Amino acid sequence: MTYKPHTRPDEDSLILVNTDDEVIGNLPKRDCHLNSGILHRAFSIFIFNGKGEVLLQKRSAKKMLWPDYWSNSCCSHPRWGEAEEVAVQRRLEQELGLHSPLQFLYKFIYRAQYKTVGVEHEMCSVWIGHGEAEHIVADPDEIACWQFVGRHDLTDRILRDPERYTPWMKLEWQRLNQDYQSMIVATQ
Repeated sequence: MTYKPHTRPDEDSLILVNTDDEVIGNLPKRDCHLNSGILHRAFSIFIFNGKGEVLLQKRSAKKMLWPDYWSNSCCSHPRWGEAEEVAVQRRLEQELGLHSPLQFLYKFIYRAQYKTVGVEHEMCSVWIGHGEAEHIVADPDEIACWQFVGRHDLTDRILRDPERYTPWMKLEWQRLNQDYQSMIVATQ
């Protein structure tokens, strides 16, 4: 299989929210990530294979924030006017070529500064699903490379070399292992 490019506006309009996740407006994606960052909706997806391994992606060098860092399977933003359930499926297909039922787990707010380049300040929803390597067709503009990693191996890697991983992924992985272990196993 080869990657099939898709149409993607450079400046999607993102959903701005307050700390109660109430919609307060919209703004172009780039503007949301500049200066001190503006709180907006986002999501992270963790895909597990039949062996219980988690799919990691190394972010493309073209990414404005955290290029060449390892992260969760897929992460992005719902567009203005787009339901999150639609957005997670759209990005899973666009970034990885995968179609999978996804299950919502939880949401949280985080803020992380990347050097002097920009900020992630997100109301982030975390989802899990299932996928296998033979079905993955990665978007080279988003993903430099990918791999499935055992759960314990990933925890050890993060402990040994935390600077190689995105800040949101480390927070999410810790909570998945603390509060959602049984659900992770159920995705297999």
